[in-house]
Amino acid sequence: MGDPLFTDGVDGLDLIIVAVKALFVFALLLVSVLLMIWIERKVVADMQNRIGPNRAGPYGVLQSLADGIKLFFKEQSVPDSADKPVFRLAPYLSVLPAFLAFSVIPLSGEFTVPFTDRRTILQLADPPIGVLFVLAMSGLGVYGVLLAGWSSGSKYPLLGSVRASAQMISYEAALGLGIVGAVLQAGTLSTAAIVAAQGFPGTSPRDWFLLPAPVPFAIFCIAAVAETNRAPFDLVEAEQELVGGFHTEYTGIRFAMFFLAEYMNMVTQSAIAVTLFLGGPAGLFDIPGLPAPVEGILWFLFKISFFLFGYIWLRASLPRLRYDQLMDLGWKVLIPLGLLWLAVSAIYRVAQDQDWPVWVFVAAPLGALAVYGLLYLSMPQRGEERDAPETAEPESEEAPR
Repeated sequence: MGDPLFTDGVDGLDLIIVAVKALFVFALLLVSVLLMIWIERKVVADMQNRIGPNRAGPYGVLQSLADGIKLFFKEQSVPDSADKPVFRLAPYLSVLPAFLAFSVIPLSGEFTVPFTDRRTILQLADPPIGVLFVLAMSGLGVYGVLLAGWSSGSKYPLLGSVRASAQMISYEAALGLGIVGAVLQAGTLSTAAIVAAQGFPGTSPRDWFLLPAPVPFAIFCIAAVAETNRAPFDLVEAEQELVGGFHTEYTGIRFAMFFLAEYMNMVTQSAIAVTLFLGGPAGLFDIPGLPAPVEGILWFLFKISFFLFGYIWLRASLPRLRYDQLMDLGWKVLIPLGLLWLAVSAIYRVAQDQDWPVWVFVAAPLGALAVYGLLYLSMPQRGEERDAPETAEPESEEAPR
């Protein structure tokens, strides 16, 4: 694969094209965040029989922009006890990984750059280890949360950052297992090659990895919700428990950057799910009259919108989990299920290559289910009644008068 722009070397025009693509990708992500905030407010308001934002612009469409301008000009306070350089750096460590992860997502296919004879892909970068790069950026996002709480110099942000880090690290393992399920189907770590393996630029949903890998897709979707700290996994922002979480001491634009990172991560995780399991920019049918690059990006945005609506629906429907329930779901359900599916998928691939007998295709999933059932039953379940030793209450002796 690779970008055809760099086939014959790199010159000044190529660098300008790359810079324009970087601005386009960043602008697309930022505009998606602004629209997502507005859509979430309106959809949740409709679900709760409210009006929602309706002052800034028609139907309140400029409300997100107005909030951003307000936060930009608000006072930015820094606690006296804070580690000031780290305190200022932490918001950027949350925003930057989300953008860098989105930079390896293929938005559409090849096209000729207007006013030039150069051909390129609508993707900022296509490294041969794109999937590993995505996992690395997901891991770096934890540092912004952890350092924000630690550098504030207060116990409540520190407790919030420790709890948030434990949650994100736990579900990052499940997220990786979901991604590996798609990588095993494609046999490559390049995001563009994974999209090509699903039939792009064709229009056949039967080639998408959702059909041969439904369990990794479900694991990835659940872990992505937890990774982005969204309901019902929004314990990172449990105000009634930890005042305001890891960002308690942040104000102004620094406070807004953490929420910008959260919404950017929502768009990025949705884009990764579409790329790995739903064919990326591959459409259901050809749209007449549209150039192929425009058609591809429209289909890509159309698919992302379903995942973003799912985030909103979950927030409006489900209550927040307890922390022990959150950890049990990650460590006792998602991670063992992902490991077993990975083993079964590997057996299938080897059996197909080596032309093994048919009984292997039946015994592998049955054996995996049996192992998973035994492991789950052997784990102690919370809420079980345990026999507590009976202790006799001491008889109260009346004190002498």
